[in-house]
Amino acid sequence: MVTIDGIRWTQRAVGPATVLAIGTANPPNCYDQSTYPDFFFRVTNSEHKTELMHKFKRMCDRSMIKKRYFHLTEEILKKNPNFCEYKAPSFDARQEIANIEVPKLGKEAAQKAINEWGQSKSKITHLVFCTTSGVDVPGADYQLTRLLGLGPSVKRFMMYQQGCFGGGAALRLAKDLAENNKGARVLIVCAEINLLCFHAPSATEIDVLVGQALFSDGASAVIVGSDPVLTAERPLFELVFTTQTLLPNSGYAIIGNLCEAGLIAKIHKDTPMLISENIERILVEAFQPLGISDWNSIFWVSHAGGRAILDQIELKLGLKPEKLKATRNVMSDYGNIGSASVLFVLDETRKVSIRAGLDTTGEGLNWGVLFGFGPGLTIEAVVLRSVSI
Repeated sequence: MVTIDGIRWTQRAVGPATVLAIGTANPPNCYDQSTYPDFFFRVTNSEHKTELMHKFKRMCDRSMIKKRYFHLTEEILKKNPNFCEYKAPSFDARQEIANIEVPKLGKEAAQKAINEWGQSKSKITHLVFCTTSGVDVPGADYQLTRLLGLGPSVKRFMMYQQGCFGGGAALRLAKDLAENNKGARVLIVCAEINLLCFHAPSATEIDVLVGQALFSDGASAVIVGSDPVLTAERPLFELVFTTQTLLPNSGYAIIGNLCEAGLIAKIHKDTPMLISENIERILVEAFQPLGISDWNSIFWVSHAGGRAILDQIELKLGLKPEKLKATRNVMSDYGNIGSASVLFVLDETRKVSIRAGLDTTGEGLNWGVLFGFGPGLTIEAVVLRSVSI
């Protein structure tokens, strides 16, 4: 006799959600961080603001970023002079570009993940798309479905305006989808083009300069599913436990105001301190069931949010320098790519493991943690288990 419980169990997977493939992509325009301040103040007609320019140069020098990628070019700025005037009305023009280019960049990363996965895209059952770059209806998920040629029955979920914790949130959602839908294969795509956040320097709103020194463009994609078919799929990381935490009294730390001038994003100087003061209690909650309390005994996949955040986490937890090496590598080579960053770091972690000839994708260790930080302040945490290489 068929029962509701029986139906529910047949609909669910047996094993944990697992990352099966990763792909990343960036626009072709690469900017050297050491020369970016001169470029930035020149194209925004702000070279006369010498004191502000020297301050921005110091910010870029301390960022530990070597290069960043942008869709934005000087040609685009010449066609849209309002982009270069602080808080000038320009939303429509920015949105028109983002609505086209964000799904296109997402497609590039998604196609790489699909190629690595090695299976037909017709097996993708769910799509999760995350971006803070623009808003449209139908959304970037709809556009990507058409660009990739996914089937009309693919179940889509569009995540707009999540900020930098979006990559972790997308993994959390994909875990639930994969484990509660037998045979599901979830494609996550995080794509960011910071055209909406590009603004001329303002002497009265210094916080805005922080984003100009850190943010960059890129897209990352992962395919997640439970019960991998080992003859056809290669597991990379298991998603064991996920949590989201809203830090108390921290709403002022990272904010973004979507207005006629685009997205005005501000990062407060307290942000690194607020994250570092709260991160250990999140780790304890996540790893206590596993009997783990030594944070140097696990591998780390942290959002590449900024040097100060990484330095404060390292200091607070007594982490060895190599623990955040993958994150610092991504920060150096790409800057802060918003929601896409943490999946870049996940990709870098498995690549570092392979290059070093280690026996697991988690730098030779079994257990690890993935962290995303963003507006709220919101912290996403995912307990990972690596697999044998």
